[in-house]
Amino acid sequence: MSDFLYALILSILPIAELRGGIPYALLKGYPVWAAYTGCVAANFLVGPIVFVFLNTIHKYLYRVSPYKNLFDWFEQRVRNKTTHLIEKYGFWGIALFVAIPLPVTGAYTGSMAAWLFKLDFKRSMLAVMVGVIIAGVIVTTVMVMGIEWLIPLFTKRIE
Repeated sequence: MSDFLYALILSILPIAELRGGIPYALLKGYPVWAAYTGCVAANFLVGPIVFVFLNTIHKYLYRVSPYKNLFDWFEQRVRNKTTHLIEKYGFWGIALFVAIPLPVTGAYTGSMAAWLFKLDFKRSMLAVMVGVIIAGVIVTTVMVMGIEWLIPLFTKRIE
């Protein structure tokens, strides 16, 4: 599997998302524009995947006790983290939540929050996409600004 395809897959996976895909692509030597564009485009897929899953397969899995318990726990966490933002800012609350490039604040959680609060699908996906674009800019900027500083740390010989 090519390194670029691996970066795209990282950008779709929960937890890693852009925070894993963009740095991986840049550290493998891909141009900034390619890493950003490819990983952001891949991360755009998360919203529709979450909505389709929650509207179809989730209904059947929710009948299984271990899944139900895990889902209920995660749902409560999502509600606790997003309620204030969504109630106060609506569309922009989702975008802001997704834009913060920290673990459990990406497109998966933002999409699930939109689904839980029964927000309009199209507006929700637009908010998630805005958040993904901003998160991609933040992650790319941090990587580009810090890459010259980071590489010597990993390649310097210990004497």
